[in-house]
Amino acid sequence: MSRYLSILNYRTLITLILSLIVPLVAYQFKVVYNIDLTLMSIAIIFPLVFTIRGAFRRREKALEHLSLYRAGLKTIENLIQFSPKIDDRAKLDGQSKINILNSALYNHLTTKNEDPSEFDNAYEDFLDYMRKNSDTITGGSREKIFRFLKDVLDSADNLIAIHSHRTPISLKAYCLIFIYIFPVIYTPTIINKIGIDNPSWLTFFIVILSEFILISLYNIQDQMEHPFDDDGLDDIKLKLFSIKRK
Repeated sequence: MSRYLSILNYRTLITLILSLIVPLVAYQFKVVYNIDLTLMSIAIIFPLVFTIRGAFRRREKALEHLSLYRAGLKTIENLIQFSPKIDDRAKLDGQSKINILNSALYNHLTTKNEDPSEFDNAYEDFLDYMRKNSDTITGGSREKIFRFLKDVLDSADNLIAIHSHRTPISLKAYCLIFIYIFPVIYTPTIINKIGIDNPSWLTFFIVILSEFILISLYNIQDQMEHPFDDDGLDDIKLKLFSIKRK
């Protein structure tokens, strides 16, 4: 149940307060008018849908690159473990380097830190491993490992880019501002349509419901901006892409 309530945060509280204060002020000072709300709908709904779709595409791209990343590491692991020329000590060392490389990227993705140095260091350690074992990892096996290592690096860089670069921040800020001022423009029109002499609770209900829907969609989009932190219902389960998943 707590995961379903994760879309509720301080922004929800702000919109709730605004949705209560603005109708009170409108009724107190009898602020009533009738305007076409199409422009406001375009100002909020269009950028909101755009950012949600953008965040969803980023999530789907991340799933694709995670699959390629794990497949590349798993193939490199198999090439090392099943090579008859590599001794057991070198195989264990290689397995350890691969596990570190795997966890280094996922540790980076689960934090908001944009510095990928942990992964870069793990990658350099694996290259050192390849250099130290150049006598036993030779020929076709070596070429195949480096070919799949390129796929690993390509997928990792794409994942790091997805983690660091979000949908346009200015567009999100613009959308949030209009969600906050929406009750100011929306409330007098609702009062006009309902009638100032009719029960005021209808106005409160409509304004609160509209604001709750808008801010909840915004919060869902904001959570999808961080698909690796396991904070939202739609976040990526990184454990499924681990080398030693269970």
